[in-house]
Amino acid sequence: MKQVSLAGLDVSRLGLGCMGMSAFYTGANADEAESIRTIHRALELGVTLFDTAEIYGPYSNEELLGRALAGRRADAVIATKFGQLSHRGGDGGRTLDSHPDNVRAAVEGSLKRLGTDHIDLYYQHRVDPKVAIEDTVGALADLVQAGKIRHIGLSEAAPATIRRAHAVHPITAVQSEYSLWTRDPEAEVLPTLRALGIGFVPYSPLGRGFLTGAISSVDELDAGDSRRGNPRFAGGNFDRNLRIVAEVRAVAAEAGATPAQVALAWVLARGDDLAPIPGTKRVSRLEENVGADALVLSGDQMARLSAIEPPVGARYADMTTIDR
Repeated sequence: MKQVSLAGLDVSRLGLGCMGMSAFYTGANADEAESIRTIHRALELGVTLFDTAEIYGPYSNEELLGRALAGRRADAVIATKFGQLSHRGGDGGRTLDSHPDNVRAAVEGSLKRLGTDHIDLYYQHRVDPKVAIEDTVGALADLVQAGKIRHIGLSEAAPATIRRAHAVHPITAVQSEYSLWTRDPEAEVLPTLRALGIGFVPYSPLGRGFLTGAISSVDELDAGDSRRGNPRFAGGNFDRNLRIVAEVRAVAAEAGATPAQVALAWVLARGDDLAPIPGTKRVSRLEENVGADALVLSGDQMARLSAIEPPVGARYADMTTIDR
């Protein structure tokens, strides 16, 4: 597995998103043993970046990753997130909270659940409009000084917020959704990151599984699967968006690869300062995804993929938590 540097943090070119092992897509189909096998296989294949968050579960995904990495902590770069849960009395539980007191409480819980004395990359999961980003990053800088976290990250942050945060303490990486069906970061976020020397971690690089071509109908999804309420999967949008999969499949047939590998190879070709984190809970899918590391698409294939029209439907049913 090739390596890249996210503002000085060396990670595998492809990471592993662990969310689906415990939350949102899993429903009644959680299989902890298979998930742990997947994490162990990722380590064997040279994957070093593992992404989780306290809200995944909540809490159970961090605990799962901690168990899987027991005795192998030195082989992994652990990234987790805070800010979508409140740990302050009377503040309501599941609510945005990036107050410094909440940051300090959240990190202690994550350290315990992950079974580690430090977190390599600690993200603010969503920007909290009630708290100045300077105050939040100031608290994170104190955690860096204390050795509890090594690097600071932001998720779904707008360029102005990124610049303000970076002025307080260097930001190592920004995580945002980015793939062949979500290219919003190209307009302003990516240029800002490159101007500041900040790394980029695309999440959902397979379009929440849509770009793999493995989902032919929403009816195939578990009843508790969050994608059932996603505008791009809902109503007639799913069928209208299948044209995107058709083009990815056509390129895959030419390249002798799978649609998932082609979708990931397109993201990887966008720069050597990014590390996408495709998620899976199965060894077979992990091995397929890792195959994208060796896939090089031709200029014509890249151009055809880049020319795909955006999908129909918003990224989320509620976009109010996305920093503008």
